[in-house]
Amino acid sequence: MDDIVKQALKKWPNVPHCYGWLALDARGDWYMRDDRVQAAGPFPKVKGSRILHEKLREFIERNYLVDDAGCWFFQNGPQRVYVELEAAPWVWRLEAVAGAAPRITSHTGLAAQFESAWLDERDRLFLATDLGLGIVHTLDMEAAAGAVESAAWSPAATTFDALVTRFGCRLAPAP
Repeated sequence: MDDIVKQALKKWPNVPHCYGWLALDARGDWYMRDDRVQAAGPFPKVKGSRILHEKLREFIERNYLVDDAGCWFFQNGPQRVYVELEAAPWVWRLEAVAGAAPRITSHTGLAAQFESAWLDERDRLFLATDLGLGIVHTLDMEAAAGAVESAAWSPAATTFDALVTRFGCRLAPAP
């Protein structure tokens, strides 16, 4: 967490939490969801405005955390902004490595260590890592297929609901 955020938390400890205004899709893109967008429908059916500002994305990603209830949030100074998740709290990017399993990096740039692989009923590939559960980015399925074909990964069949329950992910935090 950024030092400026820690200082703001000390200065203003009782700022109310924010819900419904920030979302993360299955490709690792962040979305702002103002009142108008929220009224138009739930995420991800109605996504909102994609956050394109690089420094803002980086700030969000440096201050992206989880609470004890499995709700992911962005600590924005003294305010906790809860994140709606399309698929999982992490979106994995893979880098193929000759003769080995791919390197796994989160959408926030953190390195992760593989623990298990899962296929849901829509054939989406999820990985459990030392950081938690995430979905493999669609652009990286070739590297993932290589890991499966080489037997480095052996995905277990499951349902999406069972996955988020097993790993304690709250997709749509609410007060």
